[in-house]
Amino acid sequence: MTYTAAAVLGVVAAVVLDVAVLRTRLVRRKAFWTAYAIVLAFQLLVNGILTGRRLVTYDHDTILGARLAYAPVEDILFGFSLALQTLAWWVWWGRRANQARANLARTSAGAATRNRVARPTRTRRSSTL
Repeated sequence: MTYTAAAVLGVVAAVVLDVAVLRTRLVRRKAFWTAYAIVLAFQLLVNGILTGRRLVTYDHDTILGARLAYAPVEDILFGFSLALQTLAWWVWWGRRANQARANLARTSAGAATRNRVARPTRTRRSSTL
């Protein structure tokens, strides 16, 4: 499998995970794209340094050849899939934790209601005869 095919497969898998499996649908949110823009800026900076200084090299037969800040575009695809998967899992686990807390609160409230003992109320007797 080429680096390009693996990168495209990674993007497809991340989008399917986000939209169909976890149902977080982050790719439809402005907040995700804002966060991804920040990640992308730093990714380009680091990739530019690493590939520009030839600390990391790529086999030309396994990439498309197009580069952005010295790095192959496939790195941008992998970065996207990594950011999307990380945030999708984060949101999914956060939702599960919130649901668990809500279920616990409902269970606790129900138990408190069931455990409440009916106590007779005291009334004062009239002292007039």
